[in-house]
Amino acid sequence: MGDFGRAMAKIQRALISVSDKTGLIPFAQILAKAGIEIISTGGTAKTLREAGLMVKDVSEHTGFPEMLDGRVKTLHPKVHGGLLFIRGNETHEAAVRTHNIQPIDLVVVNLYPFEQTVARPNVTLHDAIENIDIGGPSMLRSAAKNHDSVTVVVDPLDYAEVAEQISANGDTTLELRRKLAAKVFARTAAYDGAIAAHLQKEFNVAEASSLPSSLNVFAPLAQPLRYGENPHQAAALYGGFNEFFQQLHGKELSYNNILDLTAAANLIAEFSDDPPTLALLKHTNPCGVGQGANLREAWDKAFATDKQAPFGGIIAVNRPLDGTCAEAIAEIFSEVIVAPDFSAEALMILKKKKNLRLLKVLKSPLAARSLDVRSVGASSFLLQERDLKTAARANLKIVTRRQPTDNELRAMLFGWRVVKHVKSNAIVYAAADRTLGIGAGQMSRVDASRIAVWKAGEAKLLLKGSVVCSDAFFPFPDGLIAAAEAGATAAIQPGGSVRDAEVIAAANARNMAMAFTGTRHFRH
Repeated sequence: MGDFGRAMAKIQRALISVSDKTGLIPFAQILAKAGIEIISTGGTAKTLREAGLMVKDVSEHTGFPEMLDGRVKTLHPKVHGGLLFIRGNETHEAAVRTHNIQPIDLVVVNLYPFEQTVARPNVTLHDAIENIDIGGPSMLRSAAKNHDSVTVVVDPLDYAEVAEQISANGDTTLELRRKLAAKVFARTAAYDGAIAAHLQKEFNVAEASSLPSSLNVFAPLAQPLRYGENPHQAAALYGGFNEFFQQLHGKELSYNNILDLTAAANLIAEFSDDPPTLALLKHTNPCGVGQGANLREAWDKAFATDKQAPFGGIIAVNRPLDGTCAEAIAEIFSEVIVAPDFSAEALMILKKKKNLRLLKVLKSPLAARSLDVRSVGASSFLLQERDLKTAARANLKIVTRRQPTDNELRAMLFGWRVVKHVKSNAIVYAAADRTLGIGAGQMSRVDASRIAVWKAGEAKLLLKGSVVCSDAFFPFPDGLIAAAEAGATAAIQPGGSVRDAEVIAAANARNMAMAFTGTRHFRH
């Protein structure tokens, strides 16, 4: 049954103080059935008593009243002495006997909801500070330090395993206590990191940067995954993914599915206020994006961009998916469909494909934290602000003699939002309501343009009158000239090359209109 490895044979006494009361009553009932005395505080004690459980107040245990509006209640030698003394150590045993300190063998604590509090809009500094837990982290750390003898539970998801071992043996294994102790220090580190980050922002004390001086990440396991990018790589999903997406149907999500569908959700979020829009993606790159009077029209335009690449891809829409569009989508093999919702007819059609994953967007990905974290190996991480910048007509700088037409302007703004989500070097040829050719992830911008032109040709789409969109500046006129020769009559790019004047001259020589955005959108 495992190594229970401590001098005391059974857990005799538990201290329970939780903000999140999920699963608390059934767990406490199992402790009571095992003959464990329960000590508790405030709202937790009230909840336990209302469920018919015998509970001893902390103030009765310590002989000292709660004070300072509850700020001081568990910060007492009879609590921390009961947690920290080393069982079997003669000096420690003598000290606790002298001072009438009883052992506390199990601590069940989760912390004041600081992160949830500061995530609320317009939270006050007073509310944030009042949700900084002091006693909770102190008890957790004391218990976790002495895990040879003390079991500590910080996450309700661990109640079941702890309860099972206590029911069977009256105690927990050293292996489990070690696992739980490590989890505690991860949680308290993340908690302190969240407090530090909020206060630095609140007090404006960050050092010449909006980024934290240290990176603390706490992300609980959301779900295990069958494997990573390839079958020989282990993988799992962590964090708040399920707050943003709900899977309604289909096989379990894979690592690559999650990468692709989050890329799709981020792209379609750019069009949340637009007419019905549909995007097709493969390996996080857009294959085609279209708009129409309805989603079926949007599908036709997006799919027409590339009828080969979307096979086994991801589809995202900015409107609840209806039956008419679902019928068209069902004609090809897709891995995932992402939508704000699905009509009953759409669900009936699409659920016939048992493996097709249907994901409902619960919350826009734009509502997520505004920071991106990426592992770069060697125990190192890159942290950056998310690329949330967009372009509007008012901040486009027209640098050519000819002003763009209204249709060209609409195509510029449409294509610019798409090219932002294409791996660099990225080129997109666009009309006002659809993509016409996409070149992604090339080492040369000219090569990206050639691929985009070739893809348009394969799809039998004419580029005459199109707008060419480039995620970064054209370093030489050749890329722009190639686009003009392909049929583009306008261009949108960041500008900023030392040869901008040459590129502008090439555009003027071909009567092209060109806008500079002043913003680059590299995506690696």
